[in-house]
Amino acid sequence: MIVSDIENDILKIAVVNRYHNAPVATAFIKNFGLKRGALASSVAHDSHNIVAVGVDDESICKAVNLVIAQKGGISAVDGKQEKVLPLPVAGLMSTDDGYKVARQYTAIDAMAKEMGSGLSAPFMTLSFMALLVIPALKLSDKGLFNGTKFEFVGVTGN
Repeated sequence: MIVSDIENDILKIAVVNRYHNAPVATAFIKNFGLKRGALASSVAHDSHNIVAVGVDDESICKAVNLVIAQKGGISAVDGKQEKVLPLPVAGLMSTDDGYKVARQYTAIDAMAKEMGSGLSAPFMTLSFMALLVIPALKLSDKGLFNGTKFEFVGVTGN
């Protein structure tokens, strides 16, 4: 079992393939800071699969499913509280008014920080955790990747 260690700020990270059914890739991430809940995003460079980080599988699953239901976006789940910013254009853009999107983003960013993240931009940080060309370790839908050696170090599963 892959479970988070909240006390030591070691959380579960998952990448879900958006384009076809495939096993979910999972690993650990340190220093994200969440004390409860989960975040998910389809803004996940370069392939824009869904990347999620959280303290437990149920929260991660809810956050991912919120993104799937909107056909892309960013989400935060904290118990029964859920926020989602839909990004239905390729999972990257909204068709809504820019001011509305800015208000939604500000609210979901504040929620992520209330859940414990001390990062100045938690969703921006999350978006780069699946970008394989940035050293050192990143997670793709195919598993853990060493960007320094440019090779997979293992395939992960649930």
